[in-house]
Amino acid sequence: MNSIIIMDPLGLAPQIKEVLATVYDPELRPANILDLGLVYEIITKEGGIAKVVMTLTAPGCPVAGDIIDEVQRKVAAIPGVTEALVELTFDPPWTKDMMSEEAKLELGLL
Repeated sequence: MNSIIIMDPLGLAPQIKEVLATVYDPELRPANILDLGLVYEIITKEGGIAKVVMTLTAPGCPVAGDIIDEVQRKVAAIPGVTEALVELTFDPPWTKDMMSEEAKLELGLL
């Protein structure tokens, strides 16, 4: 499982993680994007800026736009966040090894 890099001087990471746990890749339900290991970084900055650096299971993910929009919308709704940014990266590329044990169990991979 990958570990999320957190740089959070505003103390908003717990709330950000909470809302990210409600975002799902429809093709991999019931595992959320945190348990899938798709979130690489959570960064907050002065002025209420929150940035999530994440990946997708594949570059050609057909629901990529929907997932990114949902992350942006939910993070932006957190009290104290004035601007929510989502950065998509494929470095490092996602692998099943990044999934939590719980996600692997939920998806029948254990």
